[in-house]
Amino acid sequence: MSEQLIIKGETKRELYSNLLPQIRSLVENEPDAIANMANISACLKDTFHFWWVGFYRVVGDELVLGPFQGPMACTRIRKGRGVCGTAWQEKRTIIVPDVDKFPGHIACSSLSRSEIVVPIFKGDKVTAVLDIDSEKLGCFDDVDEVWLEKLVAIIGV
Repeated sequence: MSEQLIIKGETKRELYSNLLPQIRSLVENEPDAIANMANISACLKDTFHFWWVGFYRVVGDELVLGPFQGPMACTRIRKGRGVCGTAWQEKRTIIVPDVDKFPGHIACSSLSRSEIVVPIFKGDKVTAVLDIDSEKLGCFDDVDEVWLEKLVAIIGV
């Protein structure tokens, strides 16, 4: 891909507002979900400089690591375990300002301090989750929740 995404903005809201249409154009003609997840992970990491950005796909009764940007990650997560497994089970976005205070948090890296997990739906069934970690406490808020939910709605997995 010779084109580079150019994201401008000063606030989180502006960054998301500019990023979303670019991601939409990136994935609209690509039917492969894995390729789209890989590019979305890279776009989010490049734009926001999060510690870790990636996807876990529902395979049977587990979440299995998908495309990501960042250091090594946990490969499989059971339903209801950790933030990802809980978001899957409860079918809702979960924001954790301090991962050390989340019961049952799975520590893939001790450098991760806060996290947001957004479930991806096909109909009413969760098919994957978008997991983003920050090395800063309290990194995520309702702005992230709103825009990331809009983003995952265009993935089509």
